[in-house]
Order: sequence, then structure tokens, then C-alpha cells
Amino acid sequence: MSGALKYILPIIDILVVAFLFYKAYMLIRGTRAIQALKGLGILIGVSSISSLVGLQTLDWLLRKFWTWGVVAFIIIFAPEMKRALARMGRTAPFLGGSLSDERQYIGKVVEAAGRLSAIRAGALIAMAREATLDEFAETGIMMDAEVSRELLMTIFYPDTELHDGAVIIRNGRVIAANCILPLTQDSKWEQSLGTRHRAAVGLTEGTDALVVVVSEETGDISVAMDGGIIRYLKPETLDRILVDSLVLAHEKADVMPETGEDEDT
Repeated sequence: MSGALKYILPIIDILVVAFLFYKAYMLIRGTRAIQALKGLGILIGVSSISSLVGLQTLDWLLRKFWTWGVVAFIIIFAPEMKRALARMGRTAPFLGGSLSDERQYIGKVVEAAGRLSAIRAGALIAMAREATLDEFAETGIMMDAEVSRELLMTIFYPDTELHDGAVIIRNGRVIAANCILPLTQDSKWEQSLGTRHRAAVGLTEGTDALVVVVSEETGDISVAMDGGIIRYLKPETLDRILVDSLVLAHEKADVMPETGEDEDT
């Protein structure tokens, strides 16, 4: 028995470590930190190569970087790390958590977008996936309300106090309204998109969120994801995109899904 354990335990050890790394990756996936980790991975590769081939100057520079770079990483991304740990405590992802039933509120978002489009009321609705969007929610008015067509219509009705900012939805609840989203810095969107659309694209460049936009000028419905935007949607098409991105990908993979242009004021 001891002989068999000698071979089995290293395999279990490797599988447990791999599982922990995978779950850690899933916690920060879709946040700014994941982009930084990719950069660190490249630097680790370059550092290993420079050490092996004897590039002394480059190796010296990289060693200096590692002295302070890791500390700087922890300081810069402390909020993301804090939120990831909080999520781990709330949802116990290491033990496997249940996925929220996005189907319960997607229809309400689509219905609200259709009604807002009909009256040409501008709207910006960010729907969180793995990235919590807490840092953006904190720029607005915190809420904790069930998603409903009436609530979204009230928030975005012209001249109300909250209509100019974005609504953030997570796990089927409106967590904040009147939120400020980052504008995309990609020059290709400067002339073709209005402020709402650029904010929608900007959020999806740094997170895995989906953002529904209703143009105030034309009433056109759009959805932004993965740093791009799909324009001129009918409500039924929007519904299909949201279901495909938020629900069907979950059901197929049992993990987080992977995954233009008019001016408005």
C-alpha cells in the first residue's frame, strides 16, 4: 500500500495545485489584474531565458524589477485581490457554486430596452459576469433592488436624477445607478460613437461585462462586449445575444462564458 501511495500522492498533489490555480484564475478573470498577470507571465519567461543564455545586463534589470515589481503589483491591485477573497468567502467557489438564473432578469432588461427605445430615452445597463464591477458601482448611488422593467424605466426616464449614468446589474439585482464608466481610448471610436456607446465599449475593454445601450437621439439598441459593439438591434436579437452570452455558455461549459455607430448626447 505504501508503494502505491508513493506514486498516487504526487499525482494528487499536482491535481490539487492545478485546481487551486484554476480557481484563483477564475476569481480574477475579467478584471484588470488578469491583464497584469499575463504581462508578469511574459516577464517570467524572458527572465528565465536571459538567465539561461547569459544575458547579464537584461538579467540584472529583471532581477531589480522582481525586487519591487511584486510589491507594486500587490499595492496596485489590492482592491481586486480584496474583492476576489471576499467573493471566495461568499460563494465558496472552491467547493463549486450555483450559477444565478440570468433568464429571470434578461427578459426584463430586454423589455425595458425596447420601451426606452420607443420613447428615445437614453440608457446604459452594465451586466456583470465574473468581474464584480464594484469599483464602478462605487461611483454611483448604491442600491439593492430586484431587476424590473418599471425600475429601469424610472431610472432612465428623461430628467430624473439618475438617468445620465449607468445601471449595474449583478446576480439579477440592480446594485447601483448613476455610475460612471470609463470611456474607451481607442481612436477608432472617437468620431463614430457618442458618449454612452464609448463608455459601454470602455467598460468591456477592461472587464468581461456586457453593456446594453439605448441611444437618446435615435432610439437604437446596441450591446457592447469584449471591447466591441453590435449596433441597431431589435429586442428579440438583443434577447438572443444576452441569453447566448450569459446563460447558454454557462450551461455548456459549467463555467463563466467566454466570449457600429451613432452619436447621442
